[in-house]
Amino acid sequence: MPGTVLLLAASPVGRGRLVDAVSVLPVLAAVDPAVLSGTDTAHVVELADPLEPQAVLTRLRAAAAAPGPLTVFVTGQLHLDRRQRLPHLALARTTASTVRYTALPWQWIREELRLRPPGATSLLVDLHADTETWEQLRGRPLDSGRGNAVYGRIAPPPARRTVAVPSYMKAVATLLRSGHRPPLEELHRQALDRIPGEAATNVLLAAWAPQGAGPDGGARQGNGLHVDGRYDGGPGGGDPHAAIAAAVQAGRHTDADTLAARWEQAAVRAHGPGSLDALHWAEVRADLAMFAGDAARSCRTWLTVAGARLAAGQAADAPEVEAAVDRAHHQWGQIDDTARARELGPALAELRLRVPGRREGALDHVQQQLRQLQTQD
Repeated sequence: MPGTVLLLAASPVGRGRLVDAVSVLPVLAAVDPAVLSGTDTAHVVELADPLEPQAVLTRLRAAAAAPGPLTVFVTGQLHLDRRQRLPHLALARTTASTVRYTALPWQWIREELRLRPPGATSLLVDLHADTETWEQLRGRPLDSGRGNAVYGRIAPPPARRTVAVPSYMKAVATLLRSGHRPPLEELHRQALDRIPGEAATNVLLAAWAPQGAGPDGGARQGNGLHVDGRYDGGPGGGDPHAAIAAAVQAGRHTDADTLAARWEQAAVRAHGPGSLDALHWAEVRADLAMFAGDAARSCRTWLTVAGARLAAGQAADAPEVEAAVDRAHHQWGQIDDTARARELGPALAELRLRVPGRREGALDHVQQQLRQLQTQD
């Protein structure tokens, strides 16, 4: 099956730049796509110093939805937003005071990859962190999601007035230019062997969850990386995400939703309807409705998730709350049935009042569309 490769290299323009991220792209672009992917053929998407986080999210979402193996190469720098203190990948327009609005939340990467089958997704990362982020990540690992193979390094900030080089990713690219892609664990080791002085001071990432990982984990941790591959109290045990993803890829959308519903019910019984486990499975079902082409059901479920998170005391600007409302908004725009869109619109508008999100004019858009719907039969 053909693979998909996403090359993402970004860093701020001007004084905030810690690393010359895009300098690695010519080296990666010289590698045969099949070697980058580890498949017979592959489609490559390249993002060089993108400006808008939503544009990156759109490309990431499309890559995550593609069948077959996905390999994501990420080069850049990490910063914390001032309000939530969550890691973000800086983009071209990012400054210290605008991280929340101009950078890509790392959580978005994790969220977009969460429904992919274990073992189908690989991330190779070369990241530099500013001082605050570096200190936080040393005690709070970077979460890249369940079931994903993750290799690379996080480096501390370079010396003042110095722009670092993405030497780890350049080493990876140089090794791949030979035309041979070894197992990622070996590729990672060989790349580190080429930068021994830097590797000694970096947080090294090396973790994976193989296909069919069971309730005892199947995930391995490297220095500073947390990958949680365990699932407890659920029907049948083991990791259900692979079975759900396989059902979706086979077009068995009802089977996929039925399995997810069983896990959601088990989570509600065990932990309550507002628990993180129950909300996770509600989000899975919202995505499954989208895959099945039922935009109204997907929108309704995302609205429910957002309301539950707010009712549980989560802030209106929490990334999980914003993501739920953004996805409800997107799915609402995909509804073909005027009556159903008109029915769901007021609830979305009410949520938008509380959760305006990061896209300017989102509430105005909902209200304008509602007015148009009222004039339609």
